[in-house]
Amino acid sequence: MTTIRRFCCDDLLRFASVNLDHLTETFNMSFYMTYLARWPDYFHVAEGPGNKIMGYIMGKVEGQGESWHGHVTAVTVASEYRRQQLAKKLMNLLEDISDKIDKAYFVDLFVRASNTPAIKMYEKLGYVIYRRVLRYYSGEEDGLDMRKALSRDVEKKSIIPLKRPVTPDELEYD
Repeated sequence: MTTIRRFCCDDLLRFASVNLDHLTETFNMSFYMTYLARWPDYFHVAEGPGNKIMGYIMGKVEGQGESWHGHVTAVTVASEYRRQQLAKKLMNLLEDISDKIDKAYFVDLFVRASNTPAIKMYEKLGYVIYRRVLRYYSGEEDGLDMRKALSRDVEKKSIIPLKRPVTPDELEYD
């Protein structure tokens, strides 16, 4: 049985094995603690029997006006627990919080342009490629900014793709 619950401080000492995938971005402890303190509703863990961490999602809400949106900072599932729809469940939870509680216009995320399995998964979940960000990852690999419109964006303006790629310095951060 899998339980999805809010991430807590103790989990920081138990989730390292989930981050072993080479495509998973890892951060320092203070980064995780900041998310846990500022956006606890956006930080969840999937836990299995024996309290084993199977995966997690970490995100936030940011922006202004029609750019008010939920953002997926990281979602990952340990390799032995993939193909069980855990990432989908975690993504749906973040989307519901963004939509129903924070009344966001869309949810976005960044993914390596070479991570075809993740891109396909996100497309199945309703995300579209909004724009390409040149040299987003470590100044080397391009990233794709993918978005999914939420109920507040009735006209789906937030997901109209940009015609040209952008550079990281053109991105807006809150």
